[in-house]
Amino acid sequence: MPRPVTLDVVRRGAFVGAVAVSATLGMAAAIASGVSVRFARRVVTPPKRRDEPIAVRAVTDYTVTLSSTADTRLPGEYGLFFAGGRGHARVGTILSSDERGVTRELLGVGSGDLAIATRARWSGWVNQHPRELGVDWSDVVVPTDLGNAPAWLIPSPDGSSDWAIHVHGRGARRGECLRAVPTFRDAGWTSLVVSYRNDGEAPASADGRYGLGVPESRDVESAIRFALRNGATRIVLMGWSMGGATVLQTAMSRTRSAAVVGLVLDSPVTDWASTVDYHGRLLRLTPAVRWGAKWILRSAASRIVTGLDSPIDFEALDAVSRAHDLTVPVLMMHSKHDGYVPFAPAAELARARPDLIDFEVFTRARHAKLWNYDPERWTEAIRRWLDGRPAVGIADPGPLTGPLTGPR
Repeated sequence: MPRPVTLDVVRRGAFVGAVAVSATLGMAAAIASGVSVRFARRVVTPPKRRDEPIAVRAVTDYTVTLSSTADTRLPGEYGLFFAGGRGHARVGTILSSDERGVTRELLGVGSGDLAIATRARWSGWVNQHPRELGVDWSDVVVPTDLGNAPAWLIPSPDGSSDWAIHVHGRGARRGECLRAVPTFRDAGWTSLVVSYRNDGEAPASADGRYGLGVPESRDVESAIRFALRNGATRIVLMGWSMGGATVLQTAMSRTRSAAVVGLVLDSPVTDWASTVDYHGRLLRLTPAVRWGAKWILRSAASRIVTGLDSPIDFEALDAVSRAHDLTVPVLMMHSKHDGYVPFAPAAELARARPDLIDFEVFTRARHAKLWNYDPERWTEAIRRWLDGRPAVGIADPGPLTGPLTGPR
């Protein structure tokens, strides 16, 4: 005869069920928090090595065949890192392409032996050192609050007092900026290509972590002082990716030097909260995990799990909400198909300050590879913009022409 179901039995069953649900939710929360911690660490920790996801299928004296990817199928001139970043080559025109691979012109091998490489990493860097540009240059050091940071100084042909300070992006080094040097030099500008804390060349901070633009801007301020001591009277800051966020912080500071007359931004991070969220979606992380990572990064207790000496101030890093703090003209270039830094915040910033921002919108080009994809348009945009700089450095140059423009 079946045992009758009593109220006590029902209560015990409900209790066991509640415990099981609570344990499951607790386990899910613990897993989510663990993933949030790992993601938060990834955002602020300089990478020690980079993946090489592209297969090198064949190499001749004049060609290289690579696996077919969204990057390798794009036209233009690019860099190819291999052998764990120790080797570097330049590739150009696509000669043939199918689903198995892409054969491109091999323009030169700067270091390493590409013939024995099996894997590689696609890059926008086509040069690693200014000696490859065929111009005069010198090694200099910029004194910072952490010590001397190495830099390259490439003088203008006529010794002009117009200087451009070039700032590379996250996980990159000075070589990333060299694509812009000929354009500025041809326009009569001296170039100072700088390193900054925790990039593997400049002195490291105590925590060894990225601050996503705020502490790095102190090194840019040091570079400005170096330029002024060495004869600069007008300065343009050019930033790539996180370097764009860094020079924006410099320009929006209340102590900005009046010698800074403008910014050039290539694929800039204009809102780090949106960018962190964007990368979380690329990694297929849940909204809860993405929120948790941002909470960890902005928390005063973040040092325990991220190693940061100071929490990330996402509000200070949001150039869109701080658009009113911009007082100098800006040339901003970004691709709708960037694939790494979201395009929407850049467009919002351009719409917020049409009086100061010229916005060049690219399509198809990938992150920080606008020059590689369309060097003529990229170069002409900078040349045209430089022609409009004021004659002397002033605190507020006033409105410039250059409304938000669409893709071409």
